[in-house]
Amino acid sequence: MHIYGISNCTTVRKALAWLDEHHQVYEFHDFKKSGVSFALLTTWAQQVGWEKLLNRQGMTWRQLPDTVKTNITTQEAAFTLMMEKTSVIKRPVLEHAGRILVGFNPADYAALVNSDEVRQTLPG
Repeated sequence: MHIYGISNCTTVRKALAWLDEHHQVYEFHDFKKSGVSFALLTTWAQQVGWEKLLNRQGMTWRQLPDTVKTNITTQEAAFTLMMEKTSVIKRPVLEHAGRILVGFNPADYAALVNSDEVRQTLPG
């Protein structure tokens, strides 16, 4: 299980706390320290779409000049911005069992973890 985000983000902290409380083993990737690659963004977008990855509600997006915002109309333009300003990526992004969750919702996390536990106990 991998979780991506920014360590000082409140939502990321809530997600990490949830994972800890539910005894989940994970690796945390801090966008601010380690960045994000075009290949990783592409993989995520194949599952959830690039628009879902772009955080248009955050302070970083709101502080961008309107000319920059209006030019984000394609996946490539969005990914270029996300690699330059990682704070515009909606977070956290959780990768687990071949699935991606964007944002934090305890019910979604529980469903993902529980589906994995059921899969592990089913006779193969």
